[in-house]
Amino acid sequence: MSRDATRCLRVMIGGRVQGVCFRHYTRQKAIELGIGGWVRNLPDGHVEALINGPGAKIDAMLGWLAHGPDDARVTSCTATPAEDAPLPDSFRILY
Repeated sequence: MSRDATRCLRVMIGGRVQGVCFRHYTRQKAIELGIGGWVRNLPDGHVEALINGPGAKIDAMLGWLAHGPDDARVTSCTATPAEDAPLPDSFRILY
């Protein structure tokens, strides 16, 4: 697959990722990169994101999600294809 081909991934992020503005900074980074999707907190303490865009930008976003903002401590970051998901063109925080 070309690095420029559009990809849509569901990403599960674990560790200390809630209560550290992870969603806010994720949205900021996604807007900076020009990708669509959403991010939300899950009841089990994980953060879930759907990211959609050109492959190179998705790779950059995955790299950022694997570390998160300064106060976060990411211990896991797993991406799976989200082929059946709608392809959002903006990025938002789900509550």
